[in-house]
Amino acid sequence: MPEIGPTLREARMRARIDISEIESETKIRAKYLRALENEEWGLLPGPTYVKTFLRTYAEALDLDAKLLVEEYKLRHESLSDHELAPIGPPRSSARTGGGRPSGPRSIPRSYLLAGLGLALAVVIFVLSRLGGSDDQPASTAAGSSTATSATAQPTPRPTTASTAAPAPEPKKKPSTVVKLKIVPTGEVYACLRAKGQRRALINGATLTADSKVSTFRSSRFRLVLGNANAELRVDGKKRRVPSDASSAAGVFVQITKNGLSALPRSKRPDCS
Repeated sequence: MPEIGPTLREARMRARIDISEIESETKIRAKYLRALENEEWGLLPGPTYVKTFLRTYAEALDLDAKLLVEEYKLRHESLSDHELAPIGPPRSSARTGGGRPSGPRSIPRSYLLAGLGLALAVVIFVLSRLGGSDDQPASTAAGSSTATSATAQPTPRPTTASTAAPAPEPKKKPSTVVKLKIVPTGEVYACLRAKGQRRALINGATLTADSKVSTFRSSRFRLVLGNANAELRVDGKKRRVPSDASSAAGVFVQITKNGLSALPRSKRPDCS
């Protein structure tokens, strides 16, 4: 099974993406992203957020989010106390050597209720024979009815505390990361910079048809080509350079998730 933290860190560094760029794309704070890479689970809000952050981060890096979340559940989510309780028959009471219960036998509850009702009936009969007041039997009968209902009332069972509802998972933000690959078809000068990167990804190099160029990832690229001897593949698809981005001086184009557009002179990258 993959190591969660190292897998995230190596994928990000391999794509040359700064953690601040992932923070901007996923809306997850940088300290939580670093906690995921270092597997410092105690610094995160809770298991629900850990799984949500982990899934979002993995998808931003084009990793198998489901595999990493399952690995986290397997390693770090423990069973509840209810699931860990042993299942077995109730313990029987201690018995003597003859096989009979050691304690005295209890009187059935139905016998007690019948005896109590009979005693109350005898009391009412005696009081009526002694010539008491008219309202005395009625009050005694009312008292006997109340006592009987109180005796027959079942003992309420203790209620268990309801389980707190889990915190809602934050809504998934659409990915803004673009995958760019430059395929030279001839000799061409190239200068490529990405958002959040201080160093140029291609620093004024002359590429040929035999050059092996990596696939770069970022939310925005600024590209200068000396001529049109190159194909641009965005998210695996060949894209045509806008006509206003190409001139006799070269090709100046900006690449984002929204497409390709001409790059103003003030924003052209410098690879000198």
